Amino acid sequence: MTPSSFAIWLDAARPKTLPLAVTSIVSGSAVAAWQGHFSALIAGLALITALLLQILSNLANDYGDAAKGTDNADRLGPQRAIQSGQITPEAMRNAMILNIILTVSSGLSLILIACSTPQDIVGFLLLGLMAIAASIAYTVGNKPYGYRGLGDLSVLMFFGWLGVAGTYYLQAGQIDSVIMLPATACGLLAVGVLNINNLRDIDNDRACGKLTLAVRMGPSWGRKYHLCLLLASVLCLALFAVLELESPYGWLFALSAPLLFRHGQQVLQAADGAALRPMMATMVKCALLTNLLFAAGVVLAA
Repeated sequence: MTPSSFAIWLDAARPKTLPLAVTSIVSGSAVAAWQGHFSALIAGLALITALLLQILSNLANDYGDAAKGTDNADRLGPQRAIQSGQITPEAMRNAMILNIILTVSSGLSLILIACSTPQDIVGFLLLGLMAIAASIAYTVGNKPYGYRGLGDLSVLMFFGWLGVAGTYYLQAGQIDSVIMLPATACGLLAVGVLNINNLRDIDNDRACGKLTLAVRMGPSWGRKYHLCLLLASVLCLALFAVLELESPYGWLFALSAPLLFRHGQQVLQAADGAALRPMMATMVKCALLTNLLFAAGVVLAA
């Protein structure tokens, strides 16, 4: 059976990666709620904007990697839309333009509702434009930063520091250093998802000149780096629980530790990229579960 146009575009949006956008908004909103600043409207608009940015990034990655020949028969990941011939490059460009329009509309609504000072409005306008540019420039253009090993830092910034801390600030109206521990934890788990993707396709990426951090480190150190990401994220949440929360609910996130530990072991023991292929979904589930448990614990501790 030939897939419908809707199914093709839904697959191109890569819905399995969208929980990463959700977790950053949920974590930031949970800390805002813990301090009595939660706004359902602002959280909802932030979530819509984050999801649109994630989809834009996914569409742009499909377009950019196809144009550079990285999406080829040697790639171990799922076949992408342009690579499979189901979507033309022109149609993908048009979809990206539409997505940018929707993202700008959602982001402007969020800024106008949440920000009350000219400084905040200008600041978040600039951050929003940076996020859109970063979503596209990861694989698109003559010098995409994803091909230079900077993808991990970008993910930490946008899915962690900006996503979580920005969501908190939009609701609280102020920044507090307390938010940086969960923001860093959320970002590191998102980096873990990217790292699995890069470890899986390390041989093809190297051959195509896509010098991801995994390619630069090599498969052995890339696996050790992955374990460090998991451990550091748990440490950040543990420090937050010790320093800021006076309730056992603050340790709910620890219930995901067995899943994280098992996943880390599997990554370390994986023989090659093919063995890592099913671990992408596991890493997304690890990130989602850990952040949701953290958010629930913080709200219950309020």
